Amino acid sequence: MDIEDLRTFVEIADAGGVTAAALRLGVSKSMVSRRLVRLEEELGVQLLARSTRGAALTEAGSTFRDYAARVCAEIDVAKETILPAGELRGRLRIAAPLSFGPTHLANVLAEMARRHPFLQIQTCYSDQVVDLITEGYDCAIRLGYLQDSNLIARRVGPIYGKLVASPDYVNRHGFPETPEDLASHQALMQGTEAWQFLDGEKIIAVNPRGRFKADNAVALTAAAVAGIGIAYLPEGLIKEHVASGALVPVMPNYPLPTAGIYVVRPPAQYPAKKVRVLTEMLIECFDDGGAPDA
Repeated sequence: MDIEDLRTFVEIADAGGVTAAALRLGVSKSMVSRRLVRLEEELGVQLLARSTRGAALTEAGSTFRDYAARVCAEIDVAKETILPAGELRGRLRIAAPLSFGPTHLANVLAEMARRHPFLQIQTCYSDQVVDLITEGYDCAIRLGYLQDSNLIARRVGPIYGKLVASPDYVNRHGFPETPEDLASHQALMQGTEAWQFLDGEKIIAVNPRGRFKADNAVALTAAAVAGIGIAYLPEGLIKEHVASGALVPVMPNYPLPTAGIYVVRPPAQYPAKKVRVLTEMLIECFDDGGAPDA
């Protein structure tokens, strides 16, 4: 049984079809179809039910997918153990935030590519939270406070933030003095997230409201500078605006808890060596006193 046929089938199962799997694998749709047919003929069962409306796993395909994925993972681990020390091969697919990735991660990934010339690195920069398993990512870089999930997370560094507004906004609406005062102010938000503040050692969470929302912190920074509302932002994005006076700190007596930079990966007994190496490089970059403000 060809391992590439197994890998291709797992990609088809996770991507939801032949066309999507071909895009993820970077090969032609016809090649993906040939591999699937070859695997089905070898097994003597139909793994994918095709129709004019699309394709879906059969009952046999759904059962076989988990076994195939485990076999592929074990093969990867076995290959890693016999590679020359420090050598990485294959593909590393990473999801990274658009507001943070190009400025803080790109150099680390470029250095990783330089050190490992046989490794293919593919990075998707987006502030949307992707489904790592369905969309075929080896890992993702996520910021802030992680939600509960079945993903395995490793903290690689801290992120520091501030609550800020423009002088014009403050002149028109005044300074909030406590977290509860934010109920009467316009918040610049990514969605419906809660904001957390420190009152001594106690964490206070509030759910602010506002009319301006964006899934990108750079866009929220621009809105804050324009006087639209109060923003909860990483210091790296706002330090120049604070230095110039375009933004001023708000509620300094209630600092923000230190957030984190995390590498998250799908659950598995052993992380792939390429993910471990990336994690170690990020820790070296961010958690040794050179942590970013983001």
